[in-house]
Amino acid sequence: MSPPGRRRYYIWPVRIALLVVCLSLPHESHQGPHEKRLLHQLLDHYNVLERPVANESDPLQLSFGLTLMQIIDVDEKNQMLTSNAWLNLEWNDVNLRWNSSEYGGVKDLRIPPHRIWKPDVLMYNSADEGFDGTYPTNVVVRNNGSCLYIPPGIFKSTCKIDITWFPFDDQRCEMKFGSWTYDGFQLDLQLQDDGGGDISSFITNGEWDLLGVPGKRNEIYYNCCPEPYIDITFTIIIRRRTLYYFFNLIVPCVLIASMAVLGFTLPPDSGEKLSLGTYFNCIMFMVASSVVSTILILNYHHRNADTHEMSTWVRLIFLHWMPCLLRMSRPSVEPEPRKTLQLRELELKERSSKSLLANVLDIDDDFRHTGTLQSSSTTGFLRVSGGGGGHDEPQIVHNCIGSHRELSLILKEIRVITEKYRKEDEAAEVTNDWKFAAMVVDRLCLIIFTLFTIIATIAVLFSAPHIIVT
Repeated sequence: MSPPGRRRYYIWPVRIALLVVCLSLPHESHQGPHEKRLLHQLLDHYNVLERPVANESDPLQLSFGLTLMQIIDVDEKNQMLTSNAWLNLEWNDVNLRWNSSEYGGVKDLRIPPHRIWKPDVLMYNSADEGFDGTYPTNVVVRNNGSCLYIPPGIFKSTCKIDITWFPFDDQRCEMKFGSWTYDGFQLDLQLQDDGGGDISSFITNGEWDLLGVPGKRNEIYYNCCPEPYIDITFTIIIRRRTLYYFFNLIVPCVLIASMAVLGFTLPPDSGEKLSLGTYFNCIMFMVASSVVSTILILNYHHRNADTHEMSTWVRLIFLHWMPCLLRMSRPSVEPEPRKTLQLRELELKERSSKSLLANVLDIDDDFRHTGTLQSSSTTGFLRVSGGGGGHDEPQIVHNCIGSHRELSLILKEIRVITEKYRKEDEAAEVTNDWKFAAMVVDRLCLIIFTLFTIIATIAVLFSAPHIIVT
């Protein structure tokens, strides 16, 4: 080990080096106290109701822009456009200026919008439940008083949808922004970019193509007030993508129309012109009838005893006559094996030879003849030997009366359970009847529409005399 004096000799240079490093650190690193002091200086006596201008007769200049991020939905029925966009508001607040050198080099602050004055700009044609769909983000305030406020939001705006040229239509949906209470002499809105809205970050929509978002500044004088009211209106121009509608709507219509046009190429003296048109009408009638029949079949299939009662004529037609004509039979339950049936018959005969009390209690029936009751492990009743009479007869009678009371309660419960199972069996039978009726109607429609298609096709094709082979 080194002596203590030598260790102190090595420690002193280290302390001196640490002191030099601490003194050489930049003073700008201490930002916390300066920013706190600056916020107190700016906001302690700040009035959020005061319009921040140096001269109250001058209007506050507000630069307004919009960044369109996504078109979420175009509702043609309700004539509404749902879009994701960012607003861009920039103004100068004379009450939020400071010298950055006096506050440790702090040049900007992030302040919640409710702590300072901000313009009450809203979308006039909003269809949102809360009217304003923006999210209140912080305002970036710089030392020269410049305030930058960029709130994102989901905007639901009214839009007049014109589907005259559907699916080759273009739509023009406007988003009109302006101050709700300040006129043009108090708040002067200026379009931030002459080209309109920013679409550099736009997410492509699968149904609509974005053609552009031009913007326009409008200064309107209303009859009520001599002051002008200024608004910034952005027009979202979109064009419908036609690929989906082309293959699913236009192509089938063109093919059907082409077949109808080809009918005019037939000679005037031939009867195929009317036959071809008749064939098209027959196919259309068959498709419509098929839809109606399918609805009827599904309605029959999902009926039950709680909602519908099968009438006599329905039961007679769809459960007796039509199945016989269509060679249909209802599925039946598989019969039990012959040996099992014989055993069940023997068991029923054996049980029928015993009394009701003996069957329920599962005991021998000898006490009816001998007057003797014996103990049974399965029932728990006590059988007392009585011989042919004597002093044991009251005990036997008492036991029989108690057993009769318990037997009555057991029979009552058996009746309730039996009635419940009987109702369930009846309901299941009614449901099965409706399902079988639906199967009958389905089979009938299959035969009718098959015959109709074959007969109509043959009638149209063979109505021309030149097709028949002689």
